[in-house]
Amino acid sequence: MMADTNNGKPGLTADINANIELIKSTFKDDETLITRFFENQADSSIQCCTFYTDSMVDNKLFNEDVVKPIQEYKFKRYTRSDFIDIIDKQIMLSDSVDKTSDMGKIIQAIVYGDTVLLASGCSDALILNTKGWPTRSIEEPDGEKVLRGPREGFTEAILVNLTMLRRRLRTQDLKIKYRTFGARTQTKGCLCYLEGVVNKNVLAELERRLDLFSLDGVLDSNYLSEFISDAPRSPIDTVGSTERPDVVAAKLLEGRVAIFLDGTPVALTVPHLFIEHFQSCDDYYLNYFFASIGRLLRILGFFISISTPAIYVALTTFHQEMLPTSLLMSIAIARQGVPLPTVMEAFIMLIVFEILRETGARMPSSIGQSLSIVGALVIGQSAVDAKLVSAPMIIVVAISGITGLLIIRLKGAIIIFRFMLLALSAITGLYGYIFGMMGLLIYLLSIDSFGIPIITEPSVSPQECKDIYIRAPWWFMINRPKFAADPKRNNSDGDPE
Repeated sequence: MMADTNNGKPGLTADINANIELIKSTFKDDETLITRFFENQADSSIQCCTFYTDSMVDNKLFNEDVVKPIQEYKFKRYTRSDFIDIIDKQIMLSDSVDKTSDMGKIIQAIVYGDTVLLASGCSDALILNTKGWPTRSIEEPDGEKVLRGPREGFTEAILVNLTMLRRRLRTQDLKIKYRTFGARTQTKGCLCYLEGVVNKNVLAELERRLDLFSLDGVLDSNYLSEFISDAPRSPIDTVGSTERPDVVAAKLLEGRVAIFLDGTPVALTVPHLFIEHFQSCDDYYLNYFFASIGRLLRILGFFISISTPAIYVALTTFHQEMLPTSLLMSIAIARQGVPLPTVMEAFIMLIVFEILRETGARMPSSIGQSLSIVGALVIGQSAVDAKLVSAPMIIVVAISGITGLLIIRLKGAIIIFRFMLLALSAITGLYGYIFGMMGLLIYLLSIDSFGIPIITEPSVSPQECKDIYIRAPWWFMINRPKFAADPKRNNSDGDPE
């Protein structure tokens, strides 16, 4: 008769045959379950049975560290009750052995690549670490390439990712807390932070939100991101994401918390500030003069991308007197024979540009780049020749689209803001554009990320601005962000001697 454990569910007993049938019935119709029954060579009464999932274990590890030691071991005096302990403490060569009678843990171990060992006369099982499924090699992330610096990127294996992080933060202050997400997928994840640096309020709020996660499956970190975000309906992300271990290490050193999820190379970081969209890994690996210029260009590119179509439509439709006469005449000549109003031109060409960009991104890289360039040239030139759109509008759309690619992480937000400002400018001219920009600024000021405003308060203090609009030299960046628990990076007091 089966023992009852786990809220009334049947558990293991001392009858090995009953235990085998219990596990087989649990995995009924799952043909990937491999059952291996074997005996000790010297004593055939010592019987064992192992369970594991096909292609998820290292076969050599399984044979050399599990089966062979038990078959060849010379048992002396033992009783059935302590037989499993002898295997655990004297025979097993596996680096991780866990004795349990919990069927929930046994099932999770089997589906996660471990081997479960049953022994005759024992009501406990051993969970042995024999994971050996194939993983992708470590390589530089395509979306976060750098001119100088580390070339490593996260993979889909969480343990590999944590290893890369530990290599960079070799301190006992690095804390890792494991969690499980999804009732059906049972996806393994973890929180990482630096003790003494992390903001305890942020950590507590993050754990509270993760406790409310209710989906039965998690396949990517974005599942969690949308659940824990402060503004899930906003186009502005309040949860950061990266595939680079050096970026995560840098965020932890600033007092943030990182979230890793097994099966995805993307790690999440909180809190996430708006200025982080304009920061690049190269900013910290190149000379701070060049890094500062690059960051200023990205910030400028954001405003150019969302503003150029709106300002062009406002000036050519409502405020022609603000344009030089020669420029106004050139635009008027170029628009001769064009049947559409300027605002319709802008909307259509912006949509066509986004279609070409999205098509190029979804196609294989060799084809996608050619398709984007050739498509843009052919369609643009043909549209101008056919007098469907004017040449100045092609230039405006090209400038707006290219500058938007400077900040690829804000792609969705830029598209929304661009069309919003364009619609307002088409109605009331520059007044609509100005009111739209004011509304955008007020909106950004109203958003928090785990209690931290995503836009920092204006300050004249050099220490407060050292890593916002420009990147100050390392010897000047003494203080961490204000939300960090430990405000000082080092013991220096200012400029180098």
